[in-house]
Amino acid sequence: MSPLKLKKGSTSHSAYNLRPEFSDKEERHTLAVIVDNEAGVLARVIGLFSGRGYNIESLTVAEVDHEGHTSRITVVTTGTPQAIEQIKAQIGRIVSVRAVADLTVGGKPVERELALFKVAGTGDKRIEALRLAEIFRANVVDSTLDSFVFEITGDVGKIDAFADLMRPIGLVEMARTGVAALSRGAE
Repeated sequence: MSPLKLKKGSTSHSAYNLRPEFSDKEERHTLAVIVDNEAGVLARVIGLFSGRGYNIESLTVAEVDHEGHTSRITVVTTGTPQAIEQIKAQIGRIVSVRAVADLTVGGKPVERELALFKVAGTGDKRIEALRLAEIFRANVVDSTLDSFVFEITGDVGKIDAFADLMRPIGLVEMARTGVAALSRGAE
């Protein structure tokens, strides 16, 4: 047999393919983007997602250095590893972007969210809402004779679980801040 022919069933691996092999499985990633605090930067960063059809699960933006005029954009998105790498590379090329970090790379980041829940109810439903709020360590920030507004902080799962339990009791409205996240460890 010629040395250039492959045996049936064997595969060829090129020595020039130095890129790591990525899977096609979608993963949830939390990206932190440090940007100059100027008009239009958020629109350019988010435009990369919408222009390529990537969904944003959560988005938070806040100034983190008043003197340095920098803001932090935290984006939670889902995509294949190739898509996430492409997103990070394209965001990094935007002029006003100072740094892009995938907080998910080093393990699960510390993520928290704040939510407000308006729950209406009287009698037993009112008592049940207060009991559940105590279990979830939610604070009552407003109260009327027939409703409460609860404030709760925690990871996305905790917020979702609280919402699921309050729906049958009388959940009227909910407002969520979106995820704020930091990587674990000293770096």
